[in-house]
Amino acid sequence: MALDIVIMAAGKGTRMKSRLPKVLHRLAGRSLLAHVLATTAKLGPQRCWVITGHGAEAVESAIAGSGASPVRQMPQLGTGHAIAQVAPQLAERGTTLILNGDVPLIEAATARALADACAGQRLALLTIKLPDATGYGRILRSGDPEGGRVLGIVEHKDATPAQREIAEVYTGMMAAPTAALKRWVAALKNDNVQGEYYLTDIVAMAVAEGVPVVATHAHDDTEVLGVNSPLQLADLERRLQRRQAEALMEAGVRLADPARFDLRGSLSTGQDVEIDVGCVFEGDVVLGDDVRIGAHCVIRDAVIQAGAVIQPFSHIDGASVGAASLVGPFARLRPGAVLAEEVHIGNFVEVKNSTLARGAKANHLAYLGDATVGERVNYGAGSITANYDGAHKHRTVIEADVHVGSNCVLIAPLTLGAGGTVGGGSTVSKSTPPGQLTVARGKQLSIAGWKRPIKASPG
Repeated sequence: MALDIVIMAAGKGTRMKSRLPKVLHRLAGRSLLAHVLATTAKLGPQRCWVITGHGAEAVESAIAGSGASPVRQMPQLGTGHAIAQVAPQLAERGTTLILNGDVPLIEAATARALADACAGQRLALLTIKLPDATGYGRILRSGDPEGGRVLGIVEHKDATPAQREIAEVYTGMMAAPTAALKRWVAALKNDNVQGEYYLTDIVAMAVAEGVPVVATHAHDDTEVLGVNSPLQLADLERRLQRRQAEALMEAGVRLADPARFDLRGSLSTGQDVEIDVGCVFEGDVVLGDDVRIGAHCVIRDAVIQAGAVIQPFSHIDGASVGAASLVGPFARLRPGAVLAEEVHIGNFVEVKNSTLARGAKANHLAYLGDATVGERVNYGAGSITANYDGAHKHRTVIEADVHVGSNCVLIAPLTLGAGGTVGGGSTVSKSTPPGQLTVARGKQLSIAGWKRPIKASPG
């Protein structure tokens, strides 16, 4: 049966107090809307539509390439009015599933169950019971409030005091027979407090026509919570991070404190991985067996092989760390940094677009950019590769067993021959032969009788 999905994403989000459209605010590294689109992709819809309005250009740009098509709602006159804009483009038969772009954690299984409950014949509402239902539409039932027939939904703003005591609420998501949905939204009226066209009014229309109205229930409130303010966004962030942390711990990862852990992408882990507090993982990260991550590290799009140790306050971005390597503390690996086995990168060392072979070491206050470093190289404190001439990048090759002294400048392009030594304080601009000592310093002078300048006395 044909399944169309409509995602409501036209709202301004006034309470966010932001120029950014509400659905583009980020949760765990992705926009709220991106989370919903990822869920819809799992359902395999025939077509997916996103209703845009406030900040339409930005929202439409964000969904480009997602497979979803935008439909603008201008002006925004309510949820029913939003569906009326897309109704002419929906299929003539089948089911239309309506989701919300600011409710990011809806599970694919829940959305699928909602569509299945409709089956192109029934109006299916996704509901949940909340201890505090403020702001939500209440489910009205006949007879038994727990199991009676669904008769309608009353918006919080229009509910009586007695109706506001009802705990079962409408989550804003439904699935409807597409042909009937088109007919119902065309008949909506705006005779309510807000002067808007409420999609929820179609429930009463379905009842009047004898179309069965059923309710399916969300598993927990986290998957149906919407975001309307920075406070709600922060609350949902912590809920999601706790959920992700618990999944990792159930898989055997040792987190020092799951409340101080952030995953903004995907994290694959081997056995006996340990992660200290305050760490942030972004993009796609792979941690091998026995990897240890120290406190307050930021790791993005990286592969860290078995037995490697990342010391506290290190930043790794687009890099690969070999087995049994030691990185940090306060180290930075930038995109293109590739470390082989047993490499040491120490405090305040930066590596960019460089490969370091097995056993190479750069332990203190150094920069390696656009370099190829051989096995067992010892790269001294304060040394840098001068890889940029103002227009082009150039490569430095340091062959195996080279020792580079402290405070050296290696002006690329050049090659340091295997087994050679560069004396501390040297500025090297030409390639050096293997096995030899290279020293390039200015002559040291001591000037007798020299005196420091003295400030003149005031006045």
